[in-house]
Amino acid sequence: MMLRLQPYRVEPLQGVSDGLLTGYYEPMLEASRQRTATKTVPLYRPPATLASRKPWYSRRDIDTLPEAGAALRGREIAWVADPIEALILQIQGSGRVRITEPDGSQRVVRLAFAASNDQPYRSVGAWLLQQGAVRDASWPGIKAWAAQNPQRVNEMLWSNPRTVFFREEPLSELDAAFGPRGAQGVPLTPGRSIAVDKDSIPFGTPVWLVSSGPVLDLRRLVFAQDTGSAIVGALRADYFTGWGAAAGDIAGRLKQPLALWVLWPK
Repeated sequence: MMLRLQPYRVEPLQGVSDGLLTGYYEPMLEASRQRTATKTVPLYRPPATLASRKPWYSRRDIDTLPEAGAALRGREIAWVADPIEALILQIQGSGRVRITEPDGSQRVVRLAFAASNDQPYRSVGAWLLQQGAVRDASWPGIKAWAAQNPQRVNEMLWSNPRTVFFREEPLSELDAAFGPRGAQGVPLTPGRSIAVDKDSIPFGTPVWLVSSGPVLDLRRLVFAQDTGSAIVGALRADYFTGWGAAAGDIAGRLKQPLALWVLWPK
């Protein structure tokens, strides 16, 4: 790589700005194939009418309009207990779900991104900060606020009109050793895959990443293998931390300066 590749520092086209590194991960949720007394939040397949309306119904519409609910009836993959965990799953784009079947058996599957309602993404953390409701807009802070303000949870959720629909995929032993497939079409590797703005850095590009902060101190080779609606601009990256609670804790707190060098053929 040193013989054949040349590093180029990534800089914004206009002005000088610090880059931003955030993290993302693959959540692990407990779910039921059928709605129960405690698991009342559905995770949906794409509706059949998705292509007929752009953008499709907003998150609030889905919860309140009879026609939106009718379009999703029968499209439930599984049901989970916590609407905030469901939101996190949608924001991350995929996750692992332990589903309890009607006969009581359990199996772990992956719910992968299948489509969205084409509505804009709005951060619920930013909404809470604007409301003066929290000072800590991390996921632990958001969950603590929700526990204290259950009557306002829907209001918070509806501040983000975007919702995501999933497809269910089997999770073999080999698949379980890697993350979901990113936008490049290859499985993500914890600590080595990043999401980028694909208009700034092409998929598959090796990237030297430097970021120092209170959560991680990184100086390492990574690969541009994914993208996301919130990843905009050349000096912006989302670092894939893996799956489960520990990875989620890192991803939820990661927000620190970033420098990037792309490695391109000489």
